[in-house]
Amino acid sequence: MKLVKATHLNGSIAVPADKSISHRSIMFGALAEGTTTVHNFLRGEDCFSTLHAFQQLGVPIHDDGKTITIEGQGFNGLKPAKSAIDIGNSGTTIRLMMGILAGQSFQTIMYGDDSLNRRPMNRVMLPLSEMGAQLEGAQETEFPPITISGNSDLKPITYHMPVASAQVKSAIIFAALQAHGTSTIIEKEASRNHTEDMIRQFGGSITTEGKTITVTGPQMFQGQEVIVPGDISSAAFFLTAGAIMPDSHITLTNVGINPTRTGIIDVLTEMGADMNMRNQDVQNQSATIDIRSSQLTGITISGDIIPRLIDELPIIALLATQAQGTTVIKDAEELKVKETNRIDATAEELQKIGARITPTADGLIIHGPTKLHGGHVSSRGDHRIGMMLQIAALLTDEDVTLDRAEAVAVSYPHFFDDVRTLAQGGESK
Repeated sequence: MKLVKATHLNGSIAVPADKSISHRSIMFGALAEGTTTVHNFLRGEDCFSTLHAFQQLGVPIHDDGKTITIEGQGFNGLKPAKSAIDIGNSGTTIRLMMGILAGQSFQTIMYGDDSLNRRPMNRVMLPLSEMGAQLEGAQETEFPPITISGNSDLKPITYHMPVASAQVKSAIIFAALQAHGTSTIIEKEASRNHTEDMIRQFGGSITTEGKTITVTGPQMFQGQEVIVPGDISSAAFFLTAGAIMPDSHITLTNVGINPTRTGIIDVLTEMGADMNMRNQDVQNQSATIDIRSSQLTGITISGDIIPRLIDELPIIALLATQAQGTTVIKDAEELKVKETNRIDATAEELQKIGARITPTADGLIIHGPTKLHGGHVSSRGDHRIGMMLQIAALLTDEDVTLDRAEAVAVSYPHFFDDVRTLAQGGESK
């Protein structure tokens, strides 16, 4: 696919709904008693994987194109799937559902596409096994297909997490909600807290003090109305585009600004971006963000901010190619076990079009500013790599062609259309 080019970007767009919250709205709605309605659900492939998985587990879910309606069955109302559940490319779905299914009285098999089937699952399997569930990967490995033999009498656990991961944390929390007694989870670094927030929204109870999370089970939830804000991970691509493209001004509406997710805002601010936030909705944790062409300076990104921007690091790497000086990203080993090894994928694909970027064991070193040029690149089946490369292509005078562009549909089905809309505000090349 030949990527969009432009001289500048202008206009306003509403980014797609938050992927993390969309996943969890289906999960909590299915596990609640009564009806849950979800507005502004992300109709991307990953979130549909979650929706279809719960339909296979006997949960009535209706989508009229605007609103998702879930007839919750409670923790005890799920039914065995008639066949193995295909999770597609969604790591969030398979890992969180492992925690949910750990407390059931039946066996479930889950598998995904080639990319997902190479992603490590021991980080979830080990703590769930300690709680009394039985989990087994393909041919006695930690890789999908995963067979979960649930246990309706799970034991509570005290667990020190070896990695900073909201997926791992959430899987343990879902199991703990079904266990008899109090579980304590100690995070390595604080990660996104959508699961904790939604437990409270659905009438449950969970305590967080610093990096220590306490949850007592078993619990019950009540159906709710959920309004999903825009996904800041999707907004990050246009925040970057607005900052690095000349003569540009982009407005992004209804962007989720949950504090555990706004690391990209902090990075842009520290690098000197011309950006402001307005129309903040405290209850819905959303705002309108304006971004303009900016003079950026390289910085070091490390430590406890990393979990707050882990999904944004590929596009931050591109941002850094246009900043003055050197940007260093450290403590980001988790990037190696995403849809691709995002450390290597980001470096190698950006190198193809002229970036001065070097991968390290736990991150990237980027020198800027650098003039990028045309070339032939690949998403490697990773939606965030594909979108990052489209934003990079906007900076080039020559054509950039992208293999496996369809991967973008996982989280942002209309991404290329939105790029064209903003490009039409300027003189298209």
